[in-house]
Amino acid sequence: MSENGNGTSRENDFPKIIQLSGMYKDWFLDYASYVILERAVPHLHDGLKPVHRRILHAMKRLDDGRYNKVANIIGYTMQYHPHGDASIGDALVQLGQKDLLIDTQGNWGNVLTGDGAAASRYIEARLSPFALEVVFNPKTTKWILSYDGRNKEPLTLPVKFPLLLAQGVEGIAVGLASKVLPHNFNELLDASIAHLQGKDFELLPDFPGGGMADCSRYNDGLRGGAVRVRARIARLDKKTLVINDIPFGKTTGTVIDSILKANEKGKIKIRKIDDNTADKVEILVHLSPGISPDKTIDALYAFTDCEVSISPNSCVIEDDKPRFLGVREMLRISTGNTVSLLRKELEIRLAELGDDWHMSSLEKIFIENRLYLSIEQCETWESVLETIDRELAPFKPLLQRPVTRDDIVSLTEIKIKRISKYDSFRADRHIKSVEQEMEEVKNHLANLIPFAINYFRQIKRKYGQGRERKTELRNFDTIEATKVAVANEKLYVNRSEGFAGTGLKKDEYVCDCSDIDDLIVFRQDGTYMVARVAEKLFVGKNIIHIAVFKRNDKRTIYNIVYRDGQSGNTMMKRAPVSSITRDREYDMTRGTRNSRVLYFSANNNGEAEVVRVYLKPRPRLKNLVFELDFGTLAIKGKNSMGNILTKHPVHKIVLKEKGVSTLGGARLWFDEDINRLNCDGRGKYLGEFNTGDRILVVTASGKFRLSGFDVSGHFEDDILLIEKYLYNKVFSAVYLDGEKNLHYVKRFTFENAENLVSFIGDHAGSRLVRLTEVDYPRLEVKFGGKNKGRNSEIIEVADFIGIKSFKARGKRLTMYEVSLVSELEPLVKPEEKNEKGRADEPFELDEPGKGQMKLEL
Repeated sequence: MSENGNGTSRENDFPKIIQLSGMYKDWFLDYASYVILERAVPHLHDGLKPVHRRILHAMKRLDDGRYNKVANIIGYTMQYHPHGDASIGDALVQLGQKDLLIDTQGNWGNVLTGDGAAASRYIEARLSPFALEVVFNPKTTKWILSYDGRNKEPLTLPVKFPLLLAQGVEGIAVGLASKVLPHNFNELLDASIAHLQGKDFELLPDFPGGGMADCSRYNDGLRGGAVRVRARIARLDKKTLVINDIPFGKTTGTVIDSILKANEKGKIKIRKIDDNTADKVEILVHLSPGISPDKTIDALYAFTDCEVSISPNSCVIEDDKPRFLGVREMLRISTGNTVSLLRKELEIRLAELGDDWHMSSLEKIFIENRLYLSIEQCETWESVLETIDRELAPFKPLLQRPVTRDDIVSLTEIKIKRISKYDSFRADRHIKSVEQEMEEVKNHLANLIPFAINYFRQIKRKYGQGRERKTELRNFDTIEATKVAVANEKLYVNRSEGFAGTGLKKDEYVCDCSDIDDLIVFRQDGTYMVARVAEKLFVGKNIIHIAVFKRNDKRTIYNIVYRDGQSGNTMMKRAPVSSITRDREYDMTRGTRNSRVLYFSANNNGEAEVVRVYLKPRPRLKNLVFELDFGTLAIKGKNSMGNILTKHPVHKIVLKEKGVSTLGGARLWFDEDINRLNCDGRGKYLGEFNTGDRILVVTASGKFRLSGFDVSGHFEDDILLIEKYLYNKVFSAVYLDGEKNLHYVKRFTFENAENLVSFIGDHAGSRLVRLTEVDYPRLEVKFGGKNKGRNSEIIEVADFIGIKSFKARGKRLTMYEVSLVSELEPLVKPEEKNEKGRADEPFELDEPGKGQMKLEL
């Protein structure tokens, strides 16, 4: 080893190098394991994170039936939880806000508005009756030492309920995350019962904030799934929308902020927002004048937090390892764990009853046979025990188990006062009651599955009331943002230089658009392209048409006449452009060099005009002018070359007269799964609609309105009838009048009404009983209550009452109490009435002769 001038080693001149890779690996794994197992991820068996489990254990230790200050609970929990009071307080508030395990008192915040709870010294809590019955049992609990070894805490709590699925949980660990969505209390119990009965079941989320959810891609709660959740938005009037429910994980504040941001960006146009939320959500969105409420609803879903997508990730701890399990498998394991805990409780109870019977029988034998007299001559403790054991020998065959030393010691501890007041009859009754209970417990053990099913039913009966499903399950349609975005920009074009965009303020104005729209451009040479709207974009010179492009629009038809090449034939064609690739050039002509468009028109509803064609004069060409009716030309694909118009050179083409649509009416269907109209053949066929046609919407609450047939329209959730409106179609309705508490019947036609109007009156308690569109309905009225023994009556509605306005009250059906109104097969058909010359029925049905639809609530 070399030395320097001072006689010291040169090694001391350099710092010692320490390899950190191995140490880092061990430390990081220890830390990651700790966060996963002890902080972020819930346990499979009780569904609790460690902090929640320790809070509940501390509350059980403190429980005396009265409320405890939350600050006191936090301090007591710190005996078991090695982290600060803030984390305990936040976890306790989360448990309290879920309204299942903890009974709260004071200001615990508002999950709807996001308001926080009051300080822990001002609020109080205690365990709920449900928690006391379902969560705790020290006899079946496994105990471990707390972090400092001074106390014992439960390894897991013996929860006899799928608590994890009921409450839901979210946690982020190191390299791992868990997100289990909450499910409905009653549906979980029903699913547990179904599993024990060997039946299949399905579990879908239910969120405390209500709203609507599309769970078609839930994927059993595993990774890769997604749940779309929407706020419930209704149209209060033409200028106001009301939001009654908000998506899970959002607050009224975050929803309002997202709406204001969308308004600032021009995606929607609103005038103001009022937040009237208290115990229920109520957000009023006031629209700007001229804005469609239906399109605004779609825009709120597309651009704001009124719709969110939630990705579940069901990860739990089992056997000190993280596992990814579907919610159905979790429920099966939880149900099996509940059955196991019930078996343990029964076995423990049976053992306790056996000990009680054994000691009661021993005591009876000891006292009634005066065996205590035999120990008077004994001088030592051992001789006392031996004497009693010897005296019991003749009675041992009557007992259910051997007599132990502890049993004999217990006999010696009986006081003289108790012996002197011993009641043999009372002792016999007690022993008999113990024997009966033992038989009952044995029966439960022999029929454990039925016992567990009954347990779940009892839990549902005691605690399931008021816990009905809050989130409506339905399928959502996909909202195209470009179709619902408000036109917040203006599109301009410079045809000579070939530029288009929203920033060319001094050039030719085209139309209003949004900043996420696409534009379509046709040029003189027949080429065209689609591009995203921009501030300034080069789209090519010689522009003959520019407009906002609507993808998948098959009703916009382009009528074109073009010359094929420099001197080729003149061609004509009609074609839509429904879907193409953005920023790629296409050609409406055959693609021949020097082709040129001679006439072009864009028709939003497939109109076919008549044009006059002038030919260039040529020798021996007599007819220089003729007319072309585009209505005679078939609509083909955009890539077709078209038909030959003429082989002679064309001088000019001018419009003679505008045409009408050749596409016919729009054929519409109503999809009952999403409550929306469509042109794709999904759901109930409503018919073919032309300009001026309306849709009749009747709700189960006895209201109706007439709607347009725009596919972006929204409809009520309680639709009873939806069909094409016929102004002369007669309906018959039976309803209970809330003011007089009597049943009425009326015949009427629906009249024009844009907003919902009641046709059964506005009195509280009025209820629609039956609605039918049969021409001559027959009703059977059955009586109930004190008139239950009265014979049923048959009512011929057409003879009973004439046709009146929908506003009329109608005619009283009967004076007696009605239990059921049912519809019978009509005796008279419409054609039979016509043959008899009846002049009071001038109305015709849309499809006469068919059995008309019968609707019943």
